[in-house]
Amino acid sequence: MSKVRLEYPEKKVKALAELEDLVSRYNVILLAKLSKVRASQLMSLRKKLSNQARFIVTKNNLARIALKKLKNAEDFIRLLEGQNLLIFTNMNPFKLNLILEKNKVFLPARAGDVATDPILVPAGNTGLPPGPVLSEFKECGVPTRIDAGSIWVAKDTVVRQRGEVISLKLASLLSKLGIKPIRAGISIYAAYADGVILTENDLKIDLEGYSKQIGELYAQALALAVEASYPTKESLPMLIAKAVLQGVAIAVASSYPADESTVVKLVSEAHLRASALMEELRKKGYS
Repeated sequence: MSKVRLEYPEKKVKALAELEDLVSRYNVILLAKLSKVRASQLMSLRKKLSNQARFIVTKNNLARIALKKLKNAEDFIRLLEGQNLLIFTNMNPFKLNLILEKNKVFLPARAGDVATDPILVPAGNTGLPPGPVLSEFKECGVPTRIDAGSIWVAKDTVVRQRGEVISLKLASLLSKLGIKPIRAGISIYAAYADGVILTENDLKIDLEGYSKQIGELYAQALALAVEASYPTKESLPMLIAKAVLQGVAIAVASSYPADESTVVKLVSEAHLRASALMEELRKKGYS
């Protein structure tokens, strides 16, 4: 009769011990897919973040055992699918995700690839001469015209939306156009941070959108301060200009014999007094 092996191989025991040690030492654990991740990219990030994060490629069975002691472990373990990269860190998961996004590269499309973003074929001269390739444009739904011996794309055309599969003909056409649409790199799809589980969408930060919102809120706050005549470092120049215009308007309306320079002088003196008063109020704890 064959003997049943009761012990794990030494290699697996060491790997599990390392994982359990990392789980106990780091507050944040991220799960990432390894599809289309170049070895050079992974090596570069390991070196760049060597003092801030550990990158571990391991079997899901070992990962499940090591993660069992976590709070809400079952919900997090359930997310483990396919070949994964585990990232252990004490960094803010949003910050680390931004770093990983910035280190992605764009690769040529192959048949069967899934679009990582909407794929746009821009309007303009392709530099390709008319010929059999025209049928490829037509089959891929890209409108064209011939001008000066070249094929021109008639208008910006989205040929695939995110998540859609790229066909062999489309991959060939994109290659001819020099378009590299596949964003490749480490893609975080889940994170565990101090007992809280974050999804891929939770980790996305629209920096452009937030910057725009902050700018709009700043403009609204400044307009409100000026309207209410509330003196701040930012609103004072506008308040002074407003006061000068109002002073001139009052002088004109009342037929008061004063030139603009006199009004400016009076407003400047008022500004100095207001600034001195603000400083006194700050010293007393008012803002």
